[in-house]
Amino acid sequence: MFSIEIECTPDQQDLLIAELSDENPAGISEIAPGRLRVFFEADRDRAALIERFHACGSREEEERDWVALSRANWEPLAVGRRFFLVPEWRDDPAPGGRFRIVVNPGMAFGTGIHETTRLCLEGLEEWIRPGEPMLDVGTGSGILAEAAALLGASTVWACDVDPVAVEIARANAGPAVFVGSVDAVRTRSAGVICANISPEAILQLAGDLVRCLDFDGIVLASGFERHEAAAIESAFAYHGAKVRGADFKNRWALLALGRVE
Repeated sequence: MFSIEIECTPDQQDLLIAELSDENPAGISEIAPGRLRVFFEADRDRAALIERFHACGSREEEERDWVALSRANWEPLAVGRRFFLVPEWRDDPAPGGRFRIVVNPGMAFGTGIHETTRLCLEGLEEWIRPGEPMLDVGTGSGILAEAAALLGASTVWACDVDPVAVEIARANAGPAVFVGSVDAVRTRSAGVICANISPEAILQLAGDLVRCLDFDGIVLASGFERHEAAAIESAFAYHGAKVRGADFKNRWALLALGRVE
């Protein structure tokens, strides 16, 4: 058995793990933020794996149950006041008053582990009003759409440009998930819009995000760092929205933005 070590940015990590999972590794372990160690059986093509994933190193490993060790690193996680995220291989019940959401770490971005996903879950707790529609742009695993439905959103739509993510999200959040983006959504159709995507995508889509927002609705924008928040705020101001709230976890940011009255 051998392992390879791979570096990535934290916001790329979930998608990288999903790609690695397609290679049927013996296990995946996060050894530091943005640094993974991935274990493979000795008969795999080490050179090809190193080249494909731009590994920064490799080493021989002793024979151990790396799947069990990898899974042992994923513990249930309480997020905000209402959510309890549980890996699919565990049967931990949710504490009283919390919604239990089953996650499959590594399948697509949005397992709840990343700070931006937790920021959005907590933002949904604050801004979702039961009975109003919600749109999740760049849904990834569908966790935010699923959370919005649990909080009482009347209708939940979700979209992603990645067909694989859409397939995963449909299994988690229901059939109202489509391949595409917010430019295909009807004007003023959502009371809350989540966009936990790259800062470049948010800047590009800011106009459509505001267009699709109901008069008193809120866009929850995340996926960017603190130092990028000012640029995001300026882009939304250009399209007639202003910041109504902000939250931060480590270096990551979330802005809640509404139409200018």
